[in-house]
Amino acid sequence: MSESKSFLSGCKGLVLTEDEKAFFRDERPWGFILFGRNIGEPSQVADLTAAMRETVGGDPAIPVLIDQEGGRVQRIKPPHVPQYPNAAALGAIYRQDEEKGLRAAWLMSRLFAFDLSRLGVNVDCLPVLDVAVPGVHDVIGNRAYGQEPGIVAAMGKAASDGLKAGGLLPVMKHMPGHGRTMVDSHHDLPVVTATIAELEAVDFVPFQRMRDELMAMSAHIVFTEIDADNPATTSAKVVRDIIRGHIGFDGLLMSDDVSMNALRGDIATRTRGIVAAGLDLVLHCHGIMEEMIAVAENVPALVGESRRRADAVTAGFPKADGADEQALREEFNALIAVS
Repeated sequence: MSESKSFLSGCKGLVLTEDEKAFFRDERPWGFILFGRNIGEPSQVADLTAAMRETVGGDPAIPVLIDQEGGRVQRIKPPHVPQYPNAAALGAIYRQDEEKGLRAAWLMSRLFAFDLSRLGVNVDCLPVLDVAVPGVHDVIGNRAYGQEPGIVAAMGKAASDGLKAGGLLPVMKHMPGHGRTMVDSHHDLPVVTATIAELEAVDFVPFQRMRDELMAMSAHIVFTEIDADNPATTSAKVVRDIIRGHIGFDGLLMSDDVSMNALRGDIATRTRGIVAAGLDLVLHCHGIMEEMIAVAENVPALVGESRRRADAVTAGFPKADGADEQALREEFNALIAVS
């Protein structure tokens, strides 16, 4: 993996095309990401993740990511895995009984790890640590555990611990906080006018409490009180002063999808902006070859501090705990039913 470049890439379909294989061999992304369009039968997904890794050397520690949160953001769906509840439903259990809520969050992530590890997926883009404000846009909405930073932090830690118990690694999102958005960042640029004091008291808290995790994803949001001209993903000030400074996160920081229209300019311009802001990795999800080439042409080799953080990830995959899957499923189903 010594020649990796500072990006993560998706692919177009259920199998790699010859063009995709050649591109990955030549450009050597550090890792990969799967979306719903890549998911067929379990054996197909396992073959795809193996083929992805094979293009860049075959090491099983090469990261393959997915967004498997439960609720509407669940790339792998029934009948191959159960339909899991969303984060807000787990947060509701916590508000009734803290111990049961934390156990539910841990169990669901531990079950995700069973589901995903069989397919060759070793990173789940979870937990969502965004603290939802009343009226938040559905792009976050019930993906958040709740409106209290303490609850979000506690549930997020339980979710992360469940993934790690199953041998997977988490990605915290969306740093430094996406819970105040009133528009969908896939289509428009959210602008947050909260004061620094408000952000420090609410939005930044869960990330600060979990700052020792190995990976996080940025938010495509403008915080006018920090940098009125650039969303966090392309803001050197947000990265330096808030994410690395106030929050104290020294792990691997990846962008949210560079294709999202909250970012300005073409893909090359967006990519250069992400790199210049000080993020470690550019995430490109859509499998559009022209865009993939533009990303690869505008990212550096993975060296220096970014390489150190990336190496900490690949060395940091935990050993699964050997838990009884059926017993954990029964416990989780009972908890959810009782709630």
